[in-house]
This record gives sequence, C-alpha cells and structure tokens, in this order.
Amino acid sequence: MSESLTPLLLSPQYRPYVWGGQRLRPGQLTAEAWMVHESNLIAGGPFAGRSLSEVAAQLGTDLLGRKAVARTGLRFPLLIKLLDCAAWLSLQVHPDNQRALLLEGPGNFGKTEAWHILDAAPGAELLGGLHPGADAAGLEAAIRSGALLEKMQRLPVQAGDSLLIPAGMIHALGPGLLVYEVQQVSDITYRVFDWNRPASDGRALHIEKSIAAADPAAVGALVPRRDLADGERRQLVTCEFFTLDLLSASGLTFNLDTFDESFHALTIFEGQAVLEGDNWQQPLSRFETALVPAACRTYRLRPVGAMKTLLTRV
Repeated sequence: MSESLTPLLLSPQYRPYVWGGQRLRPGQLTAEAWMVHESNLIAGGPFAGRSLSEVAAQLGTDLLGRKAVARTGLRFPLLIKLLDCAAWLSLQVHPDNQRALLLEGPGNFGKTEAWHILDAAPGAELLGGLHPGADAAGLEAAIRSGALLEKMQRLPVQAGDSLLIPAGMIHALGPGLLVYEVQQVSDITYRVFDWNRPASDGRALHIEKSIAAADPAAVGALVPRRDLADGERRQLVTCEFFTLDLLSASGLTFNLDTFDESFHALTIFEGQAVLEGDNWQQPLSRFETALVPAACRTYRLRPVGAMKTLLTRV
C-alpha cells in the first residue's frame, strides 16, 4: 500500500454540444462536464498536472483496485459525466465489448452506462428501448426509413430516478434534464437519428454501425426515487462494469471502505461534505468529484448540513 495516497481532485473537461444548457457553467453553453476520465488532469497535490491515465499506470492496483485491474488492466475503467440537456440528445446506441472490437478495432471497449436524474423540468422524459415485440428486421427497417421514433418507449422521469442503459439499447435524453452519467471508459456513440439537425460539425449519423450494434430486446426499467433516512446508503444500479450508490445525510457520518477492490468516485450533488482519512481531509462542494484510491481503504464522508452524494465503484 502507498501510505501517502490521498483523494485525487480532477480538473473537469467541458463539451459545448448543440443540445447543452448553462446550468453547469452559467453564462457558457455546456452540454457535458467530464468529471472523471483517463484524460483528465489532476488538479493538485503530488500528481498535479499529470493525467489520470499516467497516474493509473504508475500506481496500478493502489489507485484502481483489484477488480478494476482484473477487468481493464492499468487503464482507468470508467467515464463519469454531468449532462445539462436543454434540447433532445440524438437517438443513439453503443456497442458491447465484442461489437466494439469488431466495429472499431483492438483496444476499444463497449459502453454500458447508467443515468441518475439530478433535476427534471415538469413533463421531462427520455427514450429508453423499443416497445415490446420488436425484432431485428423491424428495427433495421425503422432505422433506414426514419420511422424509429414510433417504436421507442417514452419514459417520464423526475429528479431522483435512475436508469441502467445496457450496450445495444437505443436511447435519448430529453430537454429539461440535469443528469449524472457513469459509463465504461469507451465513448463510442452511434447516432441513429438527430432530430433533423444538420449532419455537420461532427454530428453525422451512423446507420450501418447502429444496425450492427442495436439489440431490439434491450429496454430500460426506471429505478424510481425514494427518500432516504439520515445516513442511509442505497444501491441505485449495478452491472458487471460498475455499481452506483446514493448516500444521503444531514448529521450522520458515513464510514466507508474500498476493501482494496476498487477506487471510489464521489460526486456531491446537493450540499457540502468533507472526506476524512488518516492524516488527511478533503472538503467537497456541489458538483465536485473526488477519486479515493483503493489503497486508502477506510475513510469517512462527513456531511456539512444536508448532503447527497453519488458513489461509483467497479
């Protein structure tokens, strides 16, 4: 174990896509904030200015944990984003690991992801999978003819809802949503339909790859919000690639442990908190993310007033 390891703070990367709003950076169009990604730079401490991928390669299991290294080696395995959706995102699909290798070549991973709705305007909705009974031939015909919207499930959502999006599931986020997204490290996206926006500026459709990657049976089942007691931890979604938990507290402190299995990525989305370990403290404010190395083992998450935090691990 590296005795000197403490949580890493990363500098976010921002993406000004056409569907974005201004809630993540008031006054500036921002669709996505990449909070944790292998290309992010460390914001301070002994690794300041270095990329997360460099630090992961140097520290190995001390940072990543046994489970992460077993799955993706020394490559950081996840991408965590915040998304501000002022307009519809493209109707899109992501390949699984096998199809990513086939369609994109060696070194590429698939993309299973999950959403947690942080805020939702009245009437907000998303598209999550096809209506029951869809088959591959009907799906291909709908994609080629531009009739796919008629086959999609529309899911009304509110703040606190969560959804697992397996690779192969066609999906789209609607306007009025502020979303936390965790996914495999891949950012492979195949656009099936883009609401008739111009197919320029990097927004081309990927019809053939979408047909190859899409699974007509893949559908989404919302995990509805539930009020949590002070100091309660709730598992929202889990899959073979990651687990996402919600932690809520107003006075009680969480005692947490990585068990050397995986890093913990903690994002505060309501209130403030302080991370505490042996001989270290790290305050966190709204939308700030800390990466706790697996070798840190036991640590505490202490709320400063009412707080809600998302914790992602492999």
